[in-house]
Amino acid sequence: MQTSILIVSKNRKEELSKTLLKIKGLLDFSIHEVLVFLDGCTDGSEDLKNEFSWVKWFGSNTTIGASGSRAILYPHAKGSFFIGLDDDAHPLQADFIAIVTQIFSEYPKVGVLAFQEIKGVFNSNVEALTHKKELVDEYLCHEFVGCGFAIRKVVYEATSGFPVWMDIYGEESCVSIEVLANGYDILYTNRIAVNHRVNREERLKTGKNYYRFDKQLKNTVFYYLVYYPFPLMKIAKLLWHNFKKYACSDRRYFHIYFQSLFSAVTTLPKILSHRKPIDSQILKRICQLPPPRY
Repeated sequence: MQTSILIVSKNRKEELSKTLLKIKGLLDFSIHEVLVFLDGCTDGSEDLKNEFSWVKWFGSNTTIGASGSRAILYPHAKGSFFIGLDDDAHPLQADFIAIVTQIFSEYPKVGVLAFQEIKGVFNSNVEALTHKKELVDEYLCHEFVGCGFAIRKVVYEATSGFPVWMDIYGEESCVSIEVLANGYDILYTNRIAVNHRVNREERLKTGKNYYRFDKQLKNTVFYYLVYYPFPLMKIAKLLWHNFKKYACSDRRYFHIYFQSLFSAVTTLPKILSHRKPIDSQILKRICQLPPPRY
């Protein structure tokens, strides 16, 4: 098996259907496979199993989060390369798998490819691609984004995989730091672009994202506790920054801030059992690397 495409979905039946329809005609199922995990869906996503019989379906009756779902799904993949997509994202190049294979062959030390993310709802792939630079844009970066990436199977298996101690918002950073700690690189490339079909105007209308704030605050604390040899200063700076920027500006943020702190403290013994400090020299190098373009 050459390539495994892996998707986790939570109550987005229509978007998942669109993604599967868009990639179906691009795949040779004699050498490629598609695996989907339904994370406690209650919107009838299960009905898609009959429509897309070529998909290998997995799932949970209860919600376990994107990271936990990926942790279960990825060990079932048989391809030499794993391509991760969000349920509302699809590749814009018809030959995206060939490009992945070519780039990995060009760069033996690269373990992960971070694709360009083009956000928005467009009438066609051609319209979406007008937002892509014509010139090749590639550089080493410190992490990848889950909506579109590729990772070598051997590299993924060299890490602890997606963390079961985290649910959503931050899980890619955990895999990224372990990829880099194992001596591999992460390459951002716009040779492959994915259309992340989010309605920007609708998201702006929703305003403040309290759910994301809660998850990211806790998970960043957990990230430092697991991977940093001396995490207390990083955690203190993180908490002070979020207190000034968010908790002091909004009553609901204030409540979530202290609720998240309480949750982090009560979860501390479980998190520390996964502790895996990274060498300080590797952390220094990671801090010098830029992020991928969002």
